[in-house]
This record gives sequence, structure tokens and C-alpha cells, in this order.
Amino acid sequence: VQLQASGGGLVQAGGSLRLSCAASGRTFRTDFMAWFRQAPGKEREFVAAIRWSAGNTYYADSVKGRFTISRDNAKNTVYLQMSSLEAEDTAIYYCAAGRPILTAIHISSVYHYWGQGTLVTVSS
Repeated sequence: VQLQASGGGLVQAGGSLRLSCAASGRTFRTDFMAWFRQAPGKEREFVAAIRWSAGNTYYADSVKGRFTISRDNAKNTVYLQMSSLEAEDTAIYYCAAGRPILTAIHISSVYHYWGQGTLVTVSS
């Protein structure tokens, strides 16, 4: 499975941005797609996840109500719509794919496939 993330950029605080992650290859090997982020000097953290089949979504508390994850099965693409962005959202955002159990979807090590990362910078 190959993942290609895009859509990062510079945005002012309060603004919006949409990230995309296109999957190719043997995507049937994955149940979940997720977004993680890593800010300078910090560990990679879970942002959101979506189940390919049913579309169930899961969010970190820090982004709940501001970010929306969605998918387009026909395009094998997952999106992360980010609104009300804050300076603390500045990070490299990575998309990931895998078959974690539900209680582990927030753990980066359970995902087998990763995109290259896209930088989101929020200016205050």
C-alpha cells in the first residue's frame, strides 16, 4: 500500500485547510486510515481515524469539533478538513493505514503503511 499525502501549507490562525491522502496498491489490506501529526520536539500524536467500510470516525480530544475526517472509497482517498486552526496545530501531518483493533487506533506503531507527511504551519 502506498500513501500520498498533500494539502499542507501556511494558514493564519482561525483559518481552514484540507489535507488529502490517496491510497494505492493493495488497499484491501487496510481497515483504518488515520492522520497523525508531529510538532517540532514532540512525539507523533493521533489526530483522527476512519474505518474504510462503515465510515466510523474517531478523533483526538484536541481536534474534536474542529477537524473532520472523511473518505471517498471510489478514489481511495481520505481527507482531513481542518477548521479554526490554532498555532498549536502546527506540525507535519502524516496519513497512515492499517488493521488495528479499535482500542489501538490511536497508537502509531500499529499502522503498517505511512505517507510522506505534509507540513501545516499556522501563524498566530
